[in-house]
Amino acid sequence: MTAVLKRLELRRAERVINVAGTNGKGSSVAMLEALLANGGYKTACYTSPHVLRYNERIRIDGLLASDAEIISAFQRVQSARLDVPLTYFEFGTLAALVAFAESAADTLILEIGMGGRLDAVNAVEPDACLITNIALDHTAWLGIDIESIAAEKAGIMRASKPVIYGAEESPGAITRQAANIGADLRLAGKDFGFEKNNDALSSWSWHGRQTRLAGLSPPALAGRIQIQNAAAVLAVIEAMGLEQILTTAQVNDAFGKLSLPGRFQVINSRRTWVLDVAHNPAAAAVLAASLQDLSQRGGITAVVGMLADKDVQGIVEPLSKLVDAWIAVPLQATRAEPVASLAQKIANCSMKPCRIAETIVGALELAERRAAADELILVTGSFYAVGPALQWLQQASAVAGEKPA
Repeated sequence: MTAVLKRLELRRAERVINVAGTNGKGSSVAMLEALLANGGYKTACYTSPHVLRYNERIRIDGLLASDAEIISAFQRVQSARLDVPLTYFEFGTLAALVAFAESAADTLILEIGMGGRLDAVNAVEPDACLITNIALDHTAWLGIDIESIAAEKAGIMRASKPVIYGAEESPGAITRQAANIGADLRLAGKDFGFEKNNDALSSWSWHGRQTRLAGLSPPALAGRIQIQNAAAVLAVIEAMGLEQILTTAQVNDAFGKLSLPGRFQVINSRRTWVLDVAHNPAAAAVLAASLQDLSQRGGITAVVGMLADKDVQGIVEPLSKLVDAWIAVPLQATRAEPVASLAQKIANCSMKPCRIAETIVGALELAERRAAADELILVTGSFYAVGPALQWLQQASAVAGEKPA
């Protein structure tokens, strides 16, 4: 990455924010993008993976990069790399940076793919970093415990630069690395925080080191965790010295327009569907809490696909009391968990039968046939499950002349 970046000689943006963490990265990037754009900055965002189209990974001024822009960027990377081998993710990251440089964006918001220390995005020097939270995921690569994973994610920190940690319980590896290199670490519950003003979550307030905001509306993204994500995002903005855009009106306007496919996305199309890419135990626990917040009278059928390195038991357990019927699906991915094995693990953990579908579309059709009008269908476990489900629902709605909510 470093070798090819030097050869590309890209113009550096005025400010760069690198975003790491186990869960909430996509939501946090969307919030940063909305707030900065609302404040008059030209943003460029790099996220992964995509749900429907590769173009989703590269956004400039809120719009997906065109096929032509991406192909041109790929060609430039190919010409510059010479004999340097690149992985799929490294090639894509470099192409995004080329597209951003050519767009003259002044603010880059870059999502770390996995971990931090050795991630391709970490080749870019940030002006500020956000680590949303740390939970068990990708343990085959990052380590089998929280401290090991935290040490990898702490690798995005830079000396004298602000780094925000978004969850209140911070691992020792985070504080140690910040102290070792002299990073400006800002911790949730210490350097910034939030208060929910009532049980209905109709408003909340936030405070940082210097700034206080009251009368904030909950972000338009569903889920209780989004206020925690939002609080950390506001701390990033304060740490970068951009307090002029930290007003209640600006924040409410920016966060009120948010939408993010596949993150507790509710679609009403003949049945009520919830699409959520939860693929680790912590995300599944958040998903379960969000499902409980719905005014759902009927039962829940869950369509689930997972990659082989995922903790099936840890994901199923938080959902098992809420889900009445399970359907396991195969994923079109090289690392997919075999569907028979997945179904057996789900059944053993939930103590309920788990059907096996030969295809995702077959599973969706089966779930729709089985579900009563007042029941909910959940699709979860992976981007590779949610993406095809979203595409199928969009096509079904188009045929029926409906507009999904």
